[in-house]
Amino acid sequence: MDVRIEKTTKPKKRPSDQEMAGVSFGTIFTDHMLLINYDKGKGWHDARITPYGPLSLDPASTCFHYGQLIFEGMKAYKTKAGDVVMFRPDQNMARMNNSCDRMCIAPIDEGETLKAISSLIRLDEAWIPTVPGTALYVRPFILANEPILNVHPSSSYLFATILSPVGAYYKEGLKPAKIYVEDKYVRAVRGGTGFAKCAGNYAASLKSQDNAGKKGFSQVLWLDGVDRKYIEEVGAMNVFFVIDGEVVTPELNGSILPGITRKSVIEVLKSWNIPLSERKLSIEELAQASKSGKATEAFGAGTAAVISPIGELHWGNTVMRFSDGKIGEISQKLYDEITGIQTGAREDKFGWVYKVK
Repeated sequence: MDVRIEKTTKPKKRPSDQEMAGVSFGTIFTDHMLLINYDKGKGWHDARITPYGPLSLDPASTCFHYGQLIFEGMKAYKTKAGDVVMFRPDQNMARMNNSCDRMCIAPIDEGETLKAISSLIRLDEAWIPTVPGTALYVRPFILANEPILNVHPSSSYLFATILSPVGAYYKEGLKPAKIYVEDKYVRAVRGGTGFAKCAGNYAASLKSQDNAGKKGFSQVLWLDGVDRKYIEEVGAMNVFFVIDGEVVTPELNGSILPGITRKSVIEVLKSWNIPLSERKLSIEELAQASKSGKATEAFGAGTAAVISPIGELHWGNTVMRFSDGKIGEISQKLYDEITGIQTGAREDKFGWVYKVK
């Protein structure tokens, strides 16, 4: 894939690393963006890097009316050796195609698209912050832009990627979060779009997140949409619990996003020979395990936060507390290991680090 590059003539003032470490997640953006068009019969074409700016879309574009819009989230880092690296981006490209398939969007060429994204990162490499805990967040997305109101898959799409220097996803950092168990709304059901990273899934979660925030909670724990009793995800992350010495995470069932960090956590735990189970876990079972003292630790896992410890879960009148309000031993160990691999501070025994060329 040949990528045309049009450099900006009005570069933005780059904030200092310290300033970027303190900004809210995803609120500042680099100088350039990647755009690629798709038209039926022609395929993906006209790959170009242009100055960051507004997109021009017809008001009748399918994405506005029928929600054909998917995205991914990755991070780029600069190691002490000066290399620019990403963490398992091939997995994100593969997951993007899974989302494309579910949403009837034309599939991308995973390898060529990753190379194009790498070109963008290289161009805006100076924006990668180096303060511990920071990174360059990479947001590829695809939207349907055929101007027609008939309900059918679009015949044209726009692939775009934007970059955002970020600090910690949660301002409290690794301080254990206080989570509300949602008992009214559901995020997804089996057979739906829960496993796809599509915009509608996140729109459906906003009401619960807003309600939880008003009650003083930082996130929502979702239960399944059928029986309304099995644990699925927490906010925009997969979730793990340490119960009686075993790490338990909900099994992928079609309504849970197959997280790249989730997959990495599982593989790291297996390499450490820590007992692990992917299975159905009901909120009742967890409450009983918490009451008996067997549930000792809880944490979320996702690209943005990497590992996010959970201090409390509030389910109706039941309050489950973990790790005495501190980050648990396994949570801390996983955070150190995965972020260490991501930034080059620790040996990459798994071959996960991708050098941006």
